[in-house]
Amino acid sequence: MPAPPVDPRTRRSRAALEAALRELIVDRDLPQISISDVTKRAGVNRSTFYEHYTDLAELAACACTALFDELVATAPLAGGSSVANPLPRLFTHVAENAHLYRTLLGDGGSARVINYLLERITTATHVKRGFAEGEEDPAAAFIAGAVLGTVIDWLRRGCPGTPERMGAAIWPHMLAVTSVPDPVEGVDG
Repeated sequence: MPAPPVDPRTRRSRAALEAALRELIVDRDLPQISISDVTKRAGVNRSTFYEHYTDLAELAACACTALFDELVATAPLAGGSSVANPLPRLFTHVAENAHLYRTLLGDGGSARVINYLLERITTATHVKRGFAEGEEDPAAAFIAGAVLGTVIDWLRRGCPGTPERMGAAIWPHMLAVTSVPDPVEGVDG
């Protein structure tokens, strides 16, 4: 059964709130932004904010979903020696959006936003590795954690080195992880 259509007013309110937060993040870190700042920039009432979001962390995760999805699309989620190295593209994407990612994933960011992104990368890894929903795939979480952890570390250090250099340094390790047979197979549990 298809999802019910979303009221155009709801779409407009959510879009305005999400755009307002993305604009505010350009100038300030997430902890320096209040719900009042967002609603004022969006031109909506505070009650409208709470109709759609519980807090700023939830808004931040929703506001950056498209950007996160771009990151997930570039992440090296399944390997094989014949697969071209997608990591330079991943690091280029992060570098192009470094301020936003630093704000959301850095020390002043939100653990809920980090967990949201980690979950999206893990789920995408699970699917790209050919596992069915609900099927055990511990390597998916390992790969997602490695990718996200490397991105966060690179951001914290000011993005040293080129995206190409970062990709080349990490790619052999990613290939090793994705090419190892699943040790869980055949183990009774």
